[in-house]
Amino acid sequence: MYLKRKIDEFLVQWKKDSAHKPLIVKGARQIGKTESILHFAKEQYTNVIYINFVFEKKYIGIINDGYDVETVLKNISLIDPSKKFVPGETLIVFDEIQEYPDIATTLKAFRVDGRYDVICSGSMLGINYKKIHSNSVGNKMDYEMFSMDFEEFLWAKGYGEEQVADILAHMIKGKPFSETELNVYKSLFLDYCVLGGMPDVVKGYIETGTFSESLEIQGQIRLDYEEDVRKYAEGLDQTKIISVYRSIPAQLAKENKKFQFSKIEKNARSREYTGCIEWLRDAGVILECNCLTYPELPLKGNVDESKYKLYYPDTGLLVSSLDEEAQEDLRVNKNLGVYKGALYENFVAEAFVKQGLGLFYYKKDNSSLEEDFFVRTKNELIPVEVKSNNNNSKSLTALIKNENYSDISHGIKLGNFNIGCSNDIFTFPYFCAFLVKAFLKEWD
Repeated sequence: MYLKRKIDEFLVQWKKDSAHKPLIVKGARQIGKTESILHFAKEQYTNVIYINFVFEKKYIGIINDGYDVETVLKNISLIDPSKKFVPGETLIVFDEIQEYPDIATTLKAFRVDGRYDVICSGSMLGINYKKIHSNSVGNKMDYEMFSMDFEEFLWAKGYGEEQVADILAHMIKGKPFSETELNVYKSLFLDYCVLGGMPDVVKGYIETGTFSESLEIQGQIRLDYEEDVRKYAEGLDQTKIISVYRSIPAQLAKENKKFQFSKIEKNARSREYTGCIEWLRDAGVILECNCLTYPELPLKGNVDESKYKLYYPDTGLLVSSLDEEAQEDLRVNKNLGVYKGALYENFVAEAFVKQGLGLFYYKKDNSSLEEDFFVRTKNELIPVEVKSNNNNSKSLTALIKNENYSDISHGIKLGNFNIGCSNDIFTFPYFCAFLVKAFLKEWD
């Protein structure tokens, strides 16, 4: 069973471009990179050469005699004479290239040669990406892949582009959903929150209609991530990296969600954890939300690097890390309990990143003024508030009304309510978060 992914159309368009460069697909493990690449390969090529540097270590060293295409292909054929190379009809897939980053040196030769298409991928590319990039700069194209977003989950459930387009139309027109629409999408959204977007988890759910195997699969994925730390985190305190990763759910459950090392270990200091967060971020297993020094544009040049929040890139993995009582409430009763604030905020962070939006928040020192996220249009800064209750949005209103915040004139509020607009604040149900970028593009 193959689940449709957004990378599918990207790969088709990549092949159609006569000037396309070798492609590198980046992303965390078990998000479906290899499956999507091989699905595309089967559909679009008569001849596919697949090499996995983790499971087929015999291919490590194929560039030792030279980087030119003929030498590389000759060495591959010597190792496995059944592999044939047909010009114009062959796709070469180098998988798990973090095990052999030097292979990127050949990408220029393949680009110049032009007879064979090349796609590289790997679960831990971020760790060795500086070396990979330096070996192939100007001679490759990058694509960052994530676990399935809510739109891809809707596709897996049988919904099509027309339903997604209808949700966006509701947002743009400010037209509330009907009771039926709201109930259906809210139910699907809660399922997605519990399951997340790991393809194996979603497949199990689609095939059985239950959550029975999801927790076991999710738990194994988290264990695999920790095993990757032990395998790849050279020169760093591996125990501290794992401690940071495991502490994120508890940190998000706090009222103040700013990441604090003192919550991991009493009297811990950030310098004792140097490199830990960067490693996890580069490995693609956490998301980092940066604190703005002041709520104004530009975003990236306006960051306090000492303050940040951390999220899981898949809310299903966050859910799977919670205690047994919370699991029961979530999977059986659809009750998010005390964790609802953390889960909703994590979902929005995940949705924003999967749209290509950056993660930024603001907390004013010695003040209650705080905003969960910020996005932007061409000329305007848009604060985004994630509500776990129906209380007033004091910070959101203050940011919009205060003349000192000249870049802000509108806001977005995501919560357990219908579409609306009042006092320059657009309100949307949580499940609409995956379309915020598209909404802003139409609205801009």
